[in-house]
Amino acid sequence: MPETGAGPPGCLITRPEPGAAATAARVAALGWWPVLAPALHLSPLPMRPAPGARAVLVTSTAAMPSLAAAAPPGLPLLAVGEGTAESARAAGFTDVSAAAGNADSLAALAGSRLAPGEGPILLAAGRGYGDDLAEALAARGFDVIRRDAYAACDARDLPGPARVALAAGRVRAALFLSPRSASTAVSLLREAGLCGAATAIRAVALSGRVARALDALPEGLSWGGLDVASRPDHDALLGLLGPAPPLASHARPEG
Repeated sequence: MPETGAGPPGCLITRPEPGAAATAARVAALGWWPVLAPALHLSPLPMRPAPGARAVLVTSTAAMPSLAAAAPPGLPLLAVGEGTAESARAAGFTDVSAAAGNADSLAALAGSRLAPGEGPILLAAGRGYGDDLAEALAARGFDVIRRDAYAACDARDLPGPARVALAAGRVRAALFLSPRSASTAVSLLREAGLCGAATAIRAVALSGRVARALDALPEGLSWGGLDVASRPDHDALLGLLGPAPPLASHARPEG
């Protein structure tokens, strides 16, 4: 870890794996020091086959490790966003389309690409997630086969390096990709006694829903800024983060 007051400013990455390492690499390419602090831990779940499905809808990259057992790669796959679409292509799916990054756009993509009468569609999502999407698909006349592809649990505490970086005032930005991870990250800051660190941190939210979770703050915690991506995808989030500021704008004076 860079010494206090030296090196680039830190950017807290609350995204879990799979995906945190890829985000960290892109954050580093922008000149930031990636500080990993996943707010959630994701675990793949075994998925039963869905032999009658004629297409697959996937709401997260985290669903991909479990999907191969339930859906052959020749099926059309509709992904919530381009990042998930890239993961599907890497897993061998060839007919892949990407929505605009949220459940509403995925339902709309299904309505434009698929006909309800042609057979059921497989919805692969996390346990406890996807209910609104399933209802929206049913309202469009689709027969939905629902499968839980992974389970998410809240992180119990901040990683040691992240605690040190926050306490030292090295973190100047933080990325938040879901309402649950945002709420959990806020709780972890409070429990670690690091609410005061937030005043120097610019929070960057993937969507308005994420921003609202960040606005529901406990007493004594306020962000140095809160920005919302123009569209709910990874490229827009990192574009909003932008390059790290010059060293002179964040280095602490010695002594």
